[in-house]
Amino acid sequence: MAMETGNSGHLIRSEIWSSQLKEVLEDELMAQTYVNWMNDFPDGDTFTIPSVGQAVTDDYSENSAVQYRALDTGEFQFSIDQYKSSGHYITNKAKQDGFWMSQLVSSFVPKQARAIMEALEVKIMGLQGNQTASAANAINGADHRFVATGTNEVITVNDFAKARYALKKANVPDTDLIAIVDPSVEYTLNTLTNIANISNNPRWEGIVSEGIATGMKFAKNVYGFDVYVSNYLADANEQIGGSGPTTAAGKANMFFSASSDVLPFVGAWRQMPQVDSEYNKDFQREEYVTTARYGVKLYRPENLVCVLSDTDQV
Repeated sequence: MAMETGNSGHLIRSEIWSSQLKEVLEDELMAQTYVNWMNDFPDGDTFTIPSVGQAVTDDYSENSAVQYRALDTGEFQFSIDQYKSSGHYITNKAKQDGFWMSQLVSSFVPKQARAIMEALEVKIMGLQGNQTASAANAINGADHRFVATGTNEVITVNDFAKARYALKKANVPDTDLIAIVDPSVEYTLNTLTNIANISNNPRWEGIVSEGIATGMKFAKNVYGFDVYVSNYLADANEQIGGSGPTTAAGKANMFFSASSDVLPFVGAWRQMPQVDSEYNKDFQREEYVTTARYGVKLYRPENLVCVLSDTDQV
């Protein structure tokens, strides 16, 4: 009987590899839903949108001249200023030596597209920075940027009411109200009201048994806002009007109307995510790259309220 060697028939591996590929858990992306995407972007990289201001009335007396005023006009501009790429390669040797490499290769392109869309999500959430930092950004006497009023700058339901008030004062439609908040805000709202009060308050009914969030959306509406949770909100460490400051762990929670005719953000794609691949014979490897070009900007400042809250109080 022939003696078998340690690697007889190459059937024995020094390690056993699973055929299952572990995927990194990913947050839901939502911000691009609230962008007014322009489809007729012209040549060049800058887009101009004309605007017309408000008309005024005057008292009129018979047989007197009507008072005429120059038309109140303006311009809004934004540019295609984002050019993103995500590239990977895999060598021939790596493909030959790893039986799980086929799974990795097939995941390259989806991962690259995801990375570009995450960059877009971060960019849109960062448009709160178009407001003036450390200032109330008041419109018609109502603050559109303020520090959360709870203890240690933690958000409270009163802040939801204040955000709604600010939008109303700015003549924003009282429909499709959206709040995008940090997970710490969900935690705060989940633990804000005790059990004795919940049974008598329809607004909080069911929170104790189910939590305030289902997936990425809050199960309950808070002062008219459908509330979503995101891990992509921009950092905010400011003192506004003597309130705060928030700590280095501060986040800018965003409140606005998602009504299609008043979306707070505007944007345009010059190039949607596009995939290119080639074989590099010099380096003996396959190369994959996804690229995209776009621009986004805060279009309606009256339709954005930012509540700055601490996230390190959980």
